[in-house]
Amino acid sequence: MKAHKNQPPEGKSSPAKERESARQSASTGYERFAGKGTLTPSTPVQYVKGVGPARAEVFARLGVHTVGDLLEYYPRDWIFVPEPVKIAQLRPDQTTTIIALVESTDYQDYRRTPLFEVMVSDETDTCRLIWFHGGYLRNQLQPGQVIMATGKVSFFKHQLQLTNPKFTVLEEGHTRGDPYFSGGVYPASARLSSGQIKRIIVPLLDRLDDLVNEFHEPAFLKQALLIGRQDAVRWIHRPPDEEKLAKAKRRLKYDELFLMQLGLALRRYRTLHFASATACPCSDEIDSRIRRRFPFLLTEDQSACISEIAADMNRTEPMNRLLQGDVGSGKTVVALYAALLAVANKTQAAIMAPTEILASQHFISMERYLKNSQVKRVLITGGLTGRKRAELLEQIRRGDIDLVVGTVALLQKDIEFRQLGLVVIDEQHKFGVHQRAELRKDGTPHCLVMTATPIPRTLAMTAFGDLDVSIIRHAPPGRGAIVTRHVDRRHLAHAYDFIRERLKVKKQAYFVYPRISAVEETGKDIKAATDGWQELSQEVFPEFKVALLHGQMPLAEKQRVMGEFRKGKIDVLVSTVVIEVGVDVPNATIMVIEEADRFGLAQLHQLRGRIGRGESKSYCLLFAETENEVARNRLEVMTRTTDGFEIAEQDLRIRGPGEFFSARQHGLPDLKIANIIDDYELLVMARKHAFELVSQDPMLAAPQHRNLRRTLVAKFGETLGLADVA
Repeated sequence: MKAHKNQPPEGKSSPAKERESARQSASTGYERFAGKGTLTPSTPVQYVKGVGPARAEVFARLGVHTVGDLLEYYPRDWIFVPEPVKIAQLRPDQTTTIIALVESTDYQDYRRTPLFEVMVSDETDTCRLIWFHGGYLRNQLQPGQVIMATGKVSFFKHQLQLTNPKFTVLEEGHTRGDPYFSGGVYPASARLSSGQIKRIIVPLLDRLDDLVNEFHEPAFLKQALLIGRQDAVRWIHRPPDEEKLAKAKRRLKYDELFLMQLGLALRRYRTLHFASATACPCSDEIDSRIRRRFPFLLTEDQSACISEIAADMNRTEPMNRLLQGDVGSGKTVVALYAALLAVANKTQAAIMAPTEILASQHFISMERYLKNSQVKRVLITGGLTGRKRAELLEQIRRGDIDLVVGTVALLQKDIEFRQLGLVVIDEQHKFGVHQRAELRKDGTPHCLVMTATPIPRTLAMTAFGDLDVSIIRHAPPGRGAIVTRHVDRRHLAHAYDFIRERLKVKKQAYFVYPRISAVEETGKDIKAATDGWQELSQEVFPEFKVALLHGQMPLAEKQRVMGEFRKGKIDVLVSTVVIEVGVDVPNATIMVIEEADRFGLAQLHQLRGRIGRGESKSYCLLFAETENEVARNRLEVMTRTTDGFEIAEQDLRIRGPGEFFSARQHGLPDLKIANIIDDYELLVMARKHAFELVSQDPMLAAPQHRNLRRTLVAKFGETLGLADVA
């Protein structure tokens, strides 16, 4: 007998049966997790009622993978809805909620300001609802629907009216309002609305005994004025009132900051107590021998930083120190002192920079100080290959090389040190904690991290929270002052005249543009370096030598142009931000930044740092025409101060911590509710408590810290390298 054409071959099930089997399997999986008491914070989100595999994929794109993630998917806003009243009870100027039947709708697009009008009624009276520019509501509101609306009451032509009310369409049988209308408003996506997210989260709030553990003692919560964690989670999603919402926010913000600081405190404790470095004492003889290498007296700030570094290196606990200093403050000298201290104690030193340009600059600078020295030093970059590289690596392994300067090439596994005493990392924010750990594969050397980007105190406590901090606040003496001015187009001719007078007395100028050529951003009127070079050389300063420099030029050509500028053969250098790093021309006393409103504060400050390198007074002219308030704020900050730390604080406030440094780059967890700027006082409190706790219980082994240990490892164990705490 022939099989029916739609019947599956023998031994195979039909598509319908396969679908049913999959449905039963999914149902079994749901029941396994979703039965009362079986959900845990680590349960995959797909097993939460109302989610399933398809929605789980949508949630994953929102960063939600587990039940714990779902409970920490906090609202972006909250709605507090008054108890519904009858229409006849409405009074003008009150914010009120009504439940009413939609009688009619009318979109009036012929008006100067289009509006969408809805007439509603209950058993007591009628009311008019209007939304200006409300055409988008035509498909949402239809006659016959029952809606709940909240808004401010007014009279218009003797008719009660709510203007631009918030509303929800009630499901059949909902006579007392939608329980999901008030409460949190969630960050949504095209495939998952705020209301859908709320309907999934709210039922979980009845099961917080299984899902949320308290990890602080009652006495501590009382002392710190913090509510319980279960109440905080419940109220952040469904706050009864604004006072309870504020308490929930405070507790959850504190927890985020506390757990982050606890991770940093544990990492710091482990580095100090479970690793051993070679002590490098600094005698008077070593100190004077190193200082003789520098043809100038060290500044007070430099000497203070050196004292802190020398004290750290005299111990067997590994130094973990951040050296901050503005552009041109003399960090390289301090780093070289530390490296020579390590070498004087028969160990090796490694200095690592983020780019080959900076690594080469460090090496050239150090060569100047180490001329005729017995210190054996070498520069290693990615371009070093073949037999020469193999020979150098063998010399490093044997300990014949004292000082190694390089890029991330130093992280490669085939580079071994005989006894690495010190690692110096320049511009740490361009690396990351994991790369820093890589350098310690050859034992545990002392570690000095340098940055020319002044780091606000809030970031120093987070991104570098496990490091001690030394600061060079003042530039070496003999540096000329820098005057900064914002120049609009009305004063352009006057500015050119001023620059011309400076060029006549043999000073040099930079003109920096945001783009190489105008075609880079079609349709946008942005000044470009190539056009600027033609205009300046042919029309504005034809009597002077004007040259062009940008990143797409061949390396040899860039080096030739830069060399001529250093020697004074070029008067005006037209450039992109390629000159931001690694250029030092003391005779260049004018920095013009075209379209300055298009640059960030940190970049403007770095560019300004290219001048003021000599004794002459320097001028930074910010050419910009903008009505953008944020951009104008940046320009105002630049003209008001040259203090890199103040600028960094303002930059952090304008851009926010997420952009200032990449949190992931540092291995730091993302903050979901706390903000290190706005919540600075909570951050200070959390840091104090975290470091005190680690000093008392460094392994979190006490029974009362069991929930805390689990929470910490589950949330941050991988990113902060704390998996072994458990």
